[in-house]
Order: sequence, then C-alpha cells, then structure tokens
Amino acid sequence: MKRLWALAVLSVAMGILPGVGASAQIDMSQGPPAQPAGPNVIPADTQFAIQLDDTLDTNKLSNGKKFKAKLAQDLQAPDGEVIPMGSKIKAHVSSVDRGLHSQLLLSFDQIETRHGWVPLAATVMGVPGEHSVSETTGPEGEINHSKVDARREVESAAIGAGLGAAAGAAAGGGKGAAIGAAIGGGLGTGAGFLTGRNIRLNKGQELELKLDRDIFLRRG
Repeated sequence: MKRLWALAVLSVAMGILPGVGASAQIDMSQGPPAQPAGPNVIPADTQFAIQLDDTLDTNKLSNGKKFKAKLAQDLQAPDGEVIPMGSKIKAHVSSVDRGLHSQLLLSFDQIETRHGWVPLAATVMGVPGEHSVSETTGPEGEINHSKVDARREVESAAIGAGLGAAAGAAAGGGKGAAIGAAIGGGLGTGAGFLTGRNIRLNKGQELELKLDRDIFLRRG
C-alpha cells in the first residue's frame, strides 16, 4: 500500500513540474533588462548646455563643416568625477538647408575630459533666447527657422517699393517712377527673404543638448 501511495505522489509531482518550469521562464522578447549605469558613467538622456565657439550661418555653411563649442555647465558622474564647465567640444555640420525652410543639423563628435578626449553623441533639444529659430528642434535634433513673419515681409516690400519710386521720380518721373517702384519692390521682398529665413547662430549662443549614449570616464 505504501508503495502505491508513493507512486501516486510521484506521478502528481511530475505532472506539476512542467507547468512550474513553463511559468518560471523569463520573457526575453523585449531584450535583456537594462543595466544601471556605473558610478563613473554620465548616463544617456542627461541634458546639459553648451556654448558655441564659432558662428554658424546657413548662408555660409556646408555639410561636414567642423566647428567648436564648450560646456556651459559641469557634467558629473555618480562617483563625483566631473567634466568641468568650459571643456572643449568638437563637432560638425551634418546637414544644412537654405531657402524657404532653412534647417541645420549638428553632430557632436568628442568632448575633452581630464584624461583626454572621449566620444560624444548628443542631440540638440533647444536654442534658448534665439527668436529666429523654433524653440523646439525636429525629431533628429534639426534646428529649424521659426515661422515666417508675413507682416515683416510685406513691410519690407513696401519700403523697397517706396525707395524705388523715389529714385524713379528723381530720374524722370512718370514711367520712370513706376519702373523704379517695381524694381524697389522686388529688392524689398528679396531682402525680406534673405534676412527673415536665414539661420544664424552667433558665437556664444547657448544650445541645449541631450546625451544619446553614455559617457564613460576614467578614474583617478
């Protein structure tokens, strides 16, 4: 009788174990769990500010153009290791578009630390205090020109037309004034396009960045 009871218990246990094993499996469909950053790591998604050491003007820039910047604040790892404010940054222009919808895409390559240069990958999140560009950047960190001010362009064209008319009248009046007004109006509108839609970030302009990847700092 005891032997039969032991066999029954063993059968029940064997029936339960496969279910337990299945329920204990770890779902890896979402990839391995994220590991916490080390004490000597400035983690991705950290936001910080930099200052440009060069002027960036979409009328003069080309793809690949290198420029320099510097940290506008300290970057500190959990263990206290710091990349101090003023540290140099190497970067380049990834893409530049001119015209009706000016756009500027910047890439950051390296940042100076106490132990030498380390890779830097970051995205521009904002351009504070610069009203000629949008307050927020595009999905890839593109710096875009702010919305066109139609009133400004109409005023620009009107001023140009007035100057042209005055010049035409002085030259011969009548037909000359009309031609001068047309030419002046064209110049006025053109000037509005150039000054109203160009992106220019002056030396010293602050940019808000977010780290795309961790920065690993050497200790000691």
